[in-house]
Parts: sequence; structure tokens; C-alpha cells
Amino acid sequence: MPTIQSILDRKGTDVATIRHDASVLDAAGVMNERHIGAVVVVNGDRVVGIFTERDILCRVVAEQRAPSDTIVESVMTSPMAVCRRDTTIAECRAMMTTKRIRHLPVVEEGMLYGIISAGDILAREVVDQQATIEYLQDYLYGRT
Repeated sequence: MPTIQSILDRKGTDVATIRHDASVLDAAGVMNERHIGAVVVVNGDRVVGIFTERDILCRVVAEQRAPSDTIVESVMTSPMAVCRRDTTIAECRAMMTTKRIRHLPVVEEGMLYGIISAGDILAREVVDQQATIEYLQDYLYGRT
């Protein structure tokens, strides 16, 4: 079974992070600038949570908090779901579906190795399915 490491090998291990004591406005700026839906929240080298678009909507906007006066730590999701590099893609897909989340940080022994999104999993599965289709067509009809 393919693992999360195969996705990280393709997309890389760059992860947008934000300090736990940063403002929501700063976090939203990073997310906007990088066109992403989540940032991993850190305290020094330690991963302490995740801050997502849903957190902004439910915990900041809906509660009428001022983004410039609200710190990320007070509205982030923690504890958060994580996976390891050797977790299978199928396990991650199931976890994301069950927990209704779109981002999974890849964490081992407190170290952040990357992040995967539902889109990353979908893209990988499309490639795998296309390869299967091509293999079956070659098997049934011979190479063209």
C-alpha cells in the first residue's frame, strides 16, 4: 500500500507555520499569501496545533473577535489529528473523512515532516487509477 511518504516525495516537505502567539490577522495573511487553507502552529520547535480557514470562520468571525487582537493559540485546533510518513494513504483518507478535516500534519516524535491535504490524496489516487486503467487496456488490447 502506498504511504504518505510517496506524496511527500512528490510535493515536498515545505510547511507553512505560525507561532502560537501570533495574531489571527498574521496567520490569515500567511494563508492568503501562500494560497493555502491551513498553517501549523508551533511553539519553538514543537507542534502545538493547526489553524484553518474553518477556525477563522467558526472561532473568530462567528464569535465577532477582532483578528488583530486575537492570538492563534486561543482559536487553533488542538489537539489535532496527525499522521506519520509510513501511514498508508487509505488510512489517512479514512481519518480525514471520519473527522471531516482537510489537512493532516505529518509528525513523528514531535518533528514536523510535512503536511498533506485531501487534494494531495485525491491527486495521488487519480494518478494511481490512471496507471491501472492504462495497464488493463494494455493487457486487454495490447500496446497501441
